[in-house]
Amino acid sequence: MPEKPLFGKYELGKVLGCGAFAKVYHARDINNGQSVAIKVINKINISNKDNTLPDKHIEREITILRQLRHPYIVKLYEVLATKTKIYFVMEYVKGGELFTQISNKGKFSEDLSRKCFQQLISAVNYCHSRGIYHRDLKPENILLDENGDIKVSDFGLSATTEQIQSFDGLLHTVCGSPVYVAPEILTIKGYDGAKTDIWSCGIILYVMIAGYFPFYDQNLMLMYKKIYKGEFRCPRWMSSDVKRILSRLLDINPATRITIEEIIKDPWFRKGLKFIKFSEEEENKINSSSNCLNAFDIISFSPGLDISRLFRSNNSVDDLERTVVEESPESVIERIKELAKKEKFRLKRKKEWGIEMIGQNGKLTMSLDVYRLTEQLVVVEVQKSGGDGDLYKDVWRNKLKPVILGQQIAEIQVSES
Repeated sequence: MPEKPLFGKYELGKVLGCGAFAKVYHARDINNGQSVAIKVINKINISNKDNTLPDKHIEREITILRQLRHPYIVKLYEVLATKTKIYFVMEYVKGGELFTQISNKGKFSEDLSRKCFQQLISAVNYCHSRGIYHRDLKPENILLDENGDIKVSDFGLSATTEQIQSFDGLLHTVCGSPVYVAPEILTIKGYDGAKTDIWSCGIILYVMIAGYFPFYDQNLMLMYKKIYKGEFRCPRWMSSDVKRILSRLLDINPATRITIEEIIKDPWFRKGLKFIKFSEEEENKINSSSNCLNAFDIISFSPGLDISRLFRSNNSVDDLERTVVEESPESVIERIKELAKKEKFRLKRKKEWGIEMIGQNGKLTMSLDVYRLTEQLVVVEVQKSGGDGDLYKDVWRNKLKPVILGQQIAEIQVSES
């Protein structure tokens, strides 16, 4: 007897891959016949204290992937959940891992390597321009589609600008795969996420053309010493142009390592380069996506499908309030500004539709975000980020919530009269 479609929408097929915490399946959307990849994460495995998968990695990956819309980055279509499992519904990339393709071929030609490298740099540049650093770039995390174009995947170890330490402007979490790790990460003194991604891109380019790693030793510490000293050799068949750009990519000094702007200007890199340009309409759509709720956000409105408890927070659930309003985000924000002025709250703008409110002589700090749910509806999310809990509830119930709902309340009163 055939299995019932997942959520009445997806027919699960063969397993594409599996790990300690998740399995990836090929699936078919029964509504349109589209192939998708579904990553299934077991909640029991995540919540098990003996396991080491950080909850924040999943939350961060969802948050990051929903912002990214680029032809060389795997798309996240939606996130679904039951009481026991989380489902990432993603773009299905037919060609498999870049690592497998290199292994099968032995090595790539210089022209094919350049094409893949150009696409990789395009994707990485796009991420960096949005304050996102992958931190685990490697051929195993790069897929190839049926046209031979790359798709960067697995953003579970990614970092954003919010994680940068204010005292030195650097990231400090040691992560990534040993053979791709940049030398500055080994010092444990902090590192620039953009610079380490560029180093990893250099390793990937070397592996594509040479067919083996520039730094490798069965003894891990000896390999780290080679990385730290920058000890590698290019095979004789590499062109002088490739050797030149590799020497800049694998510069052990992050301060002098080549930048993406310099890579794009490099004559070898520019051969046959196809620029990816977004129209103004596409850019606006991409930029606003971080303020549009996807299935992951909507799930949290249903107690039976709530996955927010998987993710740790410094604030209790009681400190979080949500309200759905039928109007534009701009209108809601304007009314909140008027209230803040009247009640003498100081405002700090967080993003396009986000505000931090500080008032009551510093006794209360609230974080407010407005997300577009549909074309007509928005969700207003308010959370106490500091101060007295009772004061917060009083301000929310008696002042802020009535203001947020003011227009709808006025409409109801008029219709009743």
